[in-house]
Amino acid sequence: MKSDHQPASPSTQPSRRNFLKTSAAASLAGSSFLIIGTKASGAIKGANDRVRIAVAGLNGRGQSHINGWNDASNVEIAYVVDPAKKVLSRTMASMERRAAGNFNTKGIGDIRGALDDSNLDAISIATPNHWHSLMTIWGAQAGKHVYVEKPMSHDIAEGRVAVEAQKKYGVVIQHGTQRRSNAGVAGLHEALKSGKLPRLKIAYGYACKPRNGIGFEPISEPPADLDWEHWKGPAVIDHYHANYVPYDWHWFWPTGNGDLNNQGTHQLDVARWAIDDDQTHPVRAMAIGGRFQWDDQGETPNTMFAMAEYANGQMVFFNVRNVNYKDYKRQVINEYYLEDGSVITGEGRYQILRPGAKSPEPLEIEPGDVTPGGNWNAFIAAVRANDPSMANGNVHDAHYGCVLGHIMNNSYRLGSEVPFSAKPTDFGGNEDAVEHFGRLHRIMSDGVGLSAKDANYTLGPMLEFDPSSERFVGERSEEANVLLKDADNPGYEIPSVENV
Repeated sequence: MKSDHQPASPSTQPSRRNFLKTSAAASLAGSSFLIIGTKASGAIKGANDRVRIAVAGLNGRGQSHINGWNDASNVEIAYVVDPAKKVLSRTMASMERRAAGNFNTKGIGDIRGALDDSNLDAISIATPNHWHSLMTIWGAQAGKHVYVEKPMSHDIAEGRVAVEAQKKYGVVIQHGTQRRSNAGVAGLHEALKSGKLPRLKIAYGYACKPRNGIGFEPISEPPADLDWEHWKGPAVIDHYHANYVPYDWHWFWPTGNGDLNNQGTHQLDVARWAIDDDQTHPVRAMAIGGRFQWDDQGETPNTMFAMAEYANGQMVFFNVRNVNYKDYKRQVINEYYLEDGSVITGEGRYQILRPGAKSPEPLEIEPGDVTPGGNWNAFIAAVRANDPSMANGNVHDAHYGCVLGHIMNNSYRLGSEVPFSAKPTDFGGNEDAVEHFGRLHRIMSDGVGLSAKDANYTLGPMLEFDPSSERFVGERSEEANVLLKDADNPGYEIPSVENV
């Protein structure tokens, strides 16, 4: 597998805002504004043409997709797709009531029934994580544009195949990382990379929101209305239990990626976005954490501190803290630690605490370059233009951000138990990581009430990663490379890069 080392420079990339101004002017002048595209089904689009879309996955996030596309300009939801018949019928009934007599949406159980429709322009994926890449690849192969929820990939190897599918078929792929549509966030990152601010040292993300345990569910027969084999799709799972459907699949490795690459995908993506543009993947990473207090069926950690280092020396730190306790402090944020000692906080609107200052001051920055209209309308604009570069969070951004989380998770999965203590490791000699992990440990000790008597950490190894080959190298690499690609069920295989 080969990585993309040299993203187009800002000077060679078309400005999204200039593109939108040009298209608007053409529309006002009465022209049809045609763009010749690639292999996508919408190869020639008028600026006001209706976009027909299929939504796959109709629980929770899928309902947000339906609302988003209903509110977008001149978009028709042509299909809704779910393997659970009750969920499908409930969604169809709700949409029909909303349509008030003009209802043409079809409800189906398998996305492949929609991909055969030559009049379908795009698919919108809100399924469990283990389906994201395969549906993205199928969509690209069928010439459909793709909006895919985070994370785009469930493992490293399938994410690369999704990238290659986009290259081959030329479709728009936009990742469901909505902060990519925030001009304020984009502006900060542009300022960090332009030299207008001191150089970034550490981009730090937090996915700390209170959750509770999921208990234990016995192995049983799946519900009669659920096509369990199709719900599993590529995921190799021996038995059904009720903690998989509809939401808690997040906390099992065959289907989810834990909160690091669930809620955390948003903050991981923002953190990686701040790293210099000539960097792709980190060259080393490690993680430490555990699944504390809950004593439940879940597999993924509810507490984690992870670090990753890029070849240029810049770092990403990440913090997951889902254990609930008195005076819990919710943190779903990003912080930026600069080489001069300054710290930037906020989202879209920022404050900076400069060295020696007693309090932060507002940080005034220019808005960054994003396709306007928010994540839903930005995607539709890119589809109408048949221009993948207009996507706020394109396939490359999605891949690099997701792989960052996968590497961290893989370190954790290869970890071993160590005593619950403030300094279980020196993080490869990184003093900043020691300090920030110490803050998390104090919360787990003083806030949650854990102690060495009743808890251990799972400490993962420092994994070395080669960004060019997208493989682990060095110590523990043989074990880590086993985690590059999950096994697939027959009929749901991820194609190879060569055969995509």
